[in-house]
Amino acid sequence: METNEGIKKSGKHFIIANPIYDTVFKRLMENQRIAKFFISTIIEQPVDDLTVMPQEFSYKRNESKSLDKDRDKDETREIDVQYYSMFRLDFMATIRDADGTPRKILIELQKSWGTEDVLRFRKYLGEQYVRVDIIDGKETMLPITTIYILGNNLAGITSPCIKVGRTYIDMINNEPIQAKSEFIENLTHNSYVIQAGRITDVRYTTNLDKLLSIFEQRHFIIENSDVMKAYPYQTDDENIDLITDILYEMGVDPKKRKEIEDEKEFLRVFNLQHDSFMKKLEDKEKTIEDKKKKLEEDKKQLEEKKKELEEKKKQLEEKKKENAEKDKENAALKEKLAALERLLRDQQTK
Repeated sequence: METNEGIKKSGKHFIIANPIYDTVFKRLMENQRIAKFFISTIIEQPVDDLTVMPQEFSYKRNESKSLDKDRDKDETREIDVQYYSMFRLDFMATIRDADGTPRKILIELQKSWGTEDVLRFRKYLGEQYVRVDIIDGKETMLPITTIYILGNNLAGITSPCIKVGRTYIDMINNEPIQAKSEFIENLTHNSYVIQAGRITDVRYTTNLDKLLSIFEQRHFIIENSDVMKAYPYQTDDENIDLITDILYEMGVDPKKRKEIEDEKEFLRVFNLQHDSFMKKLEDKEKTIEDKKKKLEEDKKQLEEKKKELEEKKKQLEEKKKENAEKDKENAALKEKLAALERLLRDQQTK
């Protein structure tokens, strides 16, 4: 395994910081040329003008300390959670296509996710659909294109780069429609998905190949760390040279590298807390479900007991009715017996 000192930005191999981290990706997108190259390469069309606006969502600082189990040692250590106060980045870029058409590009960088993250994506996308943009001093609704860079792999899809496109189809003739409608463009959108973990065996031929090579999640130079990697390709493109220059600077600069390590550690602690919260939530939901099931069983038993009581009540009513009939019969018999006794006394006295 190669060491940090043994890799210089010369020859075939050199250090670059992993752009899957928000801290690093933000630094790349701050460069207009790189941002244009990134977006135009993904959407496969020239970008004439570009304004990148990072949407930063800050996690609230927590002044308390958190106990964390060290995975490599059988001991518990205290973590100062406030030290890992971090941001979450979504990028919104307003671009002009080569023909001058303005468009809104939404870029999501997500290393891992759960159901709540998909819901967050949908909410964020919905907010952008209703947002009024100002273009050339006029309010307008811009068509939207989304780009997702994922750290987790999508099940069943092995391609590292996926385009989810739209076509207009005449359903009467089953033929494509070449014209575009502002109504349709503003209510539907194309999407592009990059699966960083699926990027392997880069051909390094097209601009897309070269861009994907930057996000390739292999060749890490420190064991159990994905913060820095060796870049194994001989660059032959000025844009890639510029990207790797910035990533090299971040990879070898102790201060910059510490920022990435801080983000990585924050994410580890955050994910531990998130997993713990989700486990507690699942346990709570299971407890509620068990209680609900027990209540249903108790309700069923009560219904059965009620039915039994109704049956017994009915039997008692029938028994009471039978006894009343017998009492009536006994009263009639007594009346007859009394009449016979009177008749017998009358005959004896004659």
